[in-house]
This record gives sequence, structure tokens and C-alpha cells, in this order.
Amino acid sequence: MTFLAIGLSILLLILFIVWAKIEPFLAFLVVSLFAGILLGIPLEEIMGAIQKGIGDLLGSLVIVIVLGAMLGKIVAESGAAQRIAIFLTQLFGKKRIHWAIGLTAFVVGITLFFSVGFVLLVPLVFTIAYQYKIPTMFVGVPMLAALSVTHGLLPPHPAPVALVVQFDANMGLTLIYGLIISIPIIIVSGPLIANTSWIKGIVSKPLASFRGENKPSHTLPSLANSLLSSLLPVFLLISTSLLLLYIEDQHTFYPVLRLIGDPSAVMLFSLAFATYSLGVFQGKPIARIMDEYGQAVKEIALVILIIAGSGAFKEVLVASGISADLATALQDWPIHPLVLGWLMAAAIRVSIGSATVAALTAAGMVAPIVASGAADPNLMVLSIGAGSIIFSHFNDGGFWLVKEYFNLSVRQTLLSWSLIETIASILGLLGVFALHIIF
Repeated sequence: MTFLAIGLSILLLILFIVWAKIEPFLAFLVVSLFAGILLGIPLEEIMGAIQKGIGDLLGSLVIVIVLGAMLGKIVAESGAAQRIAIFLTQLFGKKRIHWAIGLTAFVVGITLFFSVGFVLLVPLVFTIAYQYKIPTMFVGVPMLAALSVTHGLLPPHPAPVALVVQFDANMGLTLIYGLIISIPIIIVSGPLIANTSWIKGIVSKPLASFRGENKPSHTLPSLANSLLSSLLPVFLLISTSLLLLYIEDQHTFYPVLRLIGDPSAVMLFSLAFATYSLGVFQGKPIARIMDEYGQAVKEIALVILIIAGSGAFKEVLVASGISADLATALQDWPIHPLVLGWLMAAAIRVSIGSATVAALTAAGMVAPIVASGAADPNLMVLSIGAGSIIFSHFNDGGFWLVKEYFNLSVRQTLLSWSLIETIASILGLLGVFALHIIF
């Protein structure tokens, strides 16, 4: 009955959004209420779960998304994105620009959360596509693949780190194994898939707010200024993460580094720097810069609400206990432990949307198997991580982030973002088994 209720809820959500054309945020609220009733959550607790889901998701994302939109706006409007696009095109060539974006996103994605890396790189993707008249998804898919794979498989991202601790795995060895399989996964699900006719054929008109108009070369900021202003969040997060590895909790500078290294604080510091370096320093009045920031926030307001709605739906599913039910149902299947871990994470991911919840729930169920020595703990971390990124769809905030920023239809998002997630997940399982055979 539980699985039937989830299926009916997802079907209703699809009908509301695709057929009835109801605003997704409203659709999520109605379907979350409907799902809560069907799943037997006490009536007086359903709205609390909805509010908690919205609060939990927006609490960690809204500052990053809003400040990221402002940073993206000034990077695009100042011509910094255009300057970087020219540099990458000269370095890799127009025909291989998607490889350049994939490499950039891989480096960025090793340390940054998916959402942070996304809002930082989106202006560059849109500018390259607009300036060189190439399909947006041809440039966007490598970015999405790299950010997603690194987020799901590689420490220091939250789920892989938590799994390493839970399984008593080796952090360094897990990272090495993860890098070995992540690179071919990203190549296949990123640049190679992006070069296919169906991805190139997707017509996308992304948010204009992050697509700067072409400017004469002499009016563009310098390459050094463009790179520093655009990638300062990356530099701050990487440097603080490395320093925190070598500084004890009791050290005087530890709280300072924790503050500077927080994604929200990093975005605030970076926006302040870019406001000066790409705005005031270039002779733009502060009032005009603030107007541009206001326009950027207005354009992503619905994106924020839609992501909030997906958080409400996810929390209702989590509150129903479906993740534990699924994991328990799969636990006794007579299959290899690494496949079992992947399958548990994949089933929970498809059901509730959250990759992190899927990974942590599956980890709790296979922990006794790992403790018994039946599976390599380092490989189990990667197997569960790969399963947790499979088939992002309506109950995942990432699905709506991609759909709304790239201005895609539901069908287009399923045939691009959801597809590459699924390919990456399956390749991840195959990669884990290859390592299992070799080592």
C-alpha cells in the first residue's frame, strides 16, 4: 500500500504540472498533503512535515542560490563570463569547449556542493552557448555530470564522508578509488553524451539574467580579474578545507576558518569582492549594480519556491518511513553486497528524491554486512554513492533547479538531466565492480 500511495502521488504531480499546467510550487503543496494522508501520517502532523521540508531545504540553499544569482548576474553583465569564455575557446577550441566545461566543473565539484557549483558555473555555460551559437545543453550536460558525480561519490561531500565514518573505511583510499571511477563516468555521461544528436537537439532558452550580451573586447575586464572574481568561492572553499585538515579544533583560528569556509559566508564575501572588482572598479554606479541584483533575484524567485515545494514532498515521504521500508524489503535479497547497497540507495533515491537521505538510509541497512567483512568498506561507500544519484525526477530539488535555470520542459529535463544521472549511476556500479575484481 505504501508503494502504491507513492506511485499515485507522483502520477498526480505529473498530471498537475504537465497536463493541468499548474504552477509546480502549488502542485507540490497539494500533492504533499495528498501523499501525507495516503501514507497514514497523522493529520495534525502533515502540515508540520511540509513546513519542515521547506525550511530544511531552503535553510541550506536560499542564501547560496540568491547570492549565487547576484554573483552570476554581475559576472555576466560585466563581461567577465565572456572573457573566460574567450579564453577557454582559445585554449580548447570551439569544437571541444564542452570538454573544457566538464574539466572546470570536475575541479570545482570536488569541493563544492552541487547547488553551489551549479550557480557559479551556470553564467559561464549560458555565455558560451549564447556567444558561440551552440546548443545550451551541449555545454551544460558536462557541467551537470561532473558536479553530480563528484557530489555523490567523492569526499569531502557530506554523504560519502558520513559513509566512510559509518563503515570505518579509509578516507584517502575511498577518494583515490572514487577518482579512478569518477573520471571515466564523467567523460561518458558528460562530454560524450553531450555530443549526441538528442542532447544537441534539445532547444533551450535559459534564464536571460545570466546571459551577458557580447561586448567589445576592450571593454571587458582582464582575464585575471574575471577568473579571480568568478572563482573566488572555489579558492576560499578549497583553501579553508585544506587548512582545517591541519588545524586542531582548539586552535585560535579554527572558528575563523569555519566561518570563512561556510558556503553561505563564502558567497557573501565573494559577492562583496565581485561588486567592487567587476562593478565599482569598472566604473559602474553602485545603484545600477543593486538594480541588477534585484532583477537577478526576481528571476529566480519561482525557482526557489519550486525547490521548496520539492523539499516539502520529500519530507512527507521521509516522515512516512518509506526509506526504511524499502531498505528492509531489499535486505534479504540473495545478491552481491555491493549490488545490494547500490540497489537500496537507488530505490530510496527514486522514491524520495534526496541523494543524501538515500545514501545514509541504505548505509544503515548494509552496515552489518560491511562489518562482517563481506564487502570492502571503501567500495561500499562508492556503490551506495552511485546508487544515490540515479534518475533524478519530480521529487528532487536538483531536477527543478536544472529545469528552471535552463528553461526546459519536463520531457526535456527527463531526457537530459535524468538520463545522465541514470547513466552515471549505472556506470558507477560497473566501476565499483571493476575495482572489486582488480583489487
